[in-house]
Amino acid sequence: MAEKQQESPECEIPNGRGKQYFCGGCAGMVNIMVTFPVQKVLFRQQLYGLNTTEAIRQLQRDGLRTLYRGLLPPLLQKTTSMAIMFGFSNDMSRMLSRPGSSPGLLTSSMTAVLAGTMEASLTPFERIQTLLQDQRHHVQFKNTFHTFRTLVRENGVSELYRGLVPILLRNGPSSVLFLGLRGPIRNSLPQAETYAGQLASDFISGGLLGATLGFLYYPLNVLKARKQSKVGGDFESSLKVMRTIWTERGGKLSHLYRGVHLNYHRSLLSWGITNAAYEILMKVM
Repeated sequence: MAEKQQESPECEIPNGRGKQYFCGGCAGMVNIMVTFPVQKVLFRQQLYGLNTTEAIRQLQRDGLRTLYRGLLPPLLQKTTSMAIMFGFSNDMSRMLSRPGSSPGLLTSSMTAVLAGTMEASLTPFERIQTLLQDQRHHVQFKNTFHTFRTLVRENGVSELYRGLVPILLRNGPSSVLFLGLRGPIRNSLPQAETYAGQLASDFISGGLLGATLGFLYYPLNVLKARKQSKVGGDFESSLKVMRTIWTERGGKLSHLYRGVHLNYHRSLLSWGITNAAYEILMKVM
């Protein structure tokens, strides 16, 4: 009798929704590893209203050993959020679309908003990142897990979600614009005939769009940084905190946007890397 030969199951990344989640998560990971030091300079500018030179000098005084302090929260947050943004939005678009048809504008927008709202569930990662990057808390909080335990033990779980409102206001609309416009922007670029040309087109389309969105939503990131740098006490409204920031910075829009030029270049690099890495992985997987 001929024996049936059973093939051993292979571990592979499935096509479809699993592929989008995996590629999105990997793209987010690459992005954070490359851009984290720039993000740290930018954070100091958002929190203290420093210019670029002063923020860099502040980091130099802190020492090289603290440069990557706080890396784990954004690494986990961005890896997960990019997996959600690309994977969940793709899944929901398929579910809400009619069989055999492409998702319409309304469907795509709704799924992008849902994906952005889901990303807000990762607020504790941004919260912990803020505290670990703030030099005022270097002694109080040792690392990611110590910060998490301390916040929950001393102030309750709600303390992890301080700054949730500006994150919600930022994530939904920015996800709609990024997912909706990255394709048309790429298609408006000259047709790429080589692999390097395609990579450049993906980087440019993602980078320019991400940098523009980073500029538009910059005040929300300033607000988030201020709210999340506080530990304990009342949860002040976003409007009240923004009024305080506006007053402290002399009521000048240019001071509120201090650090925006660095944020623009960081976003250009960050979203360019994310978009290009995602498209590369989608093609090779």
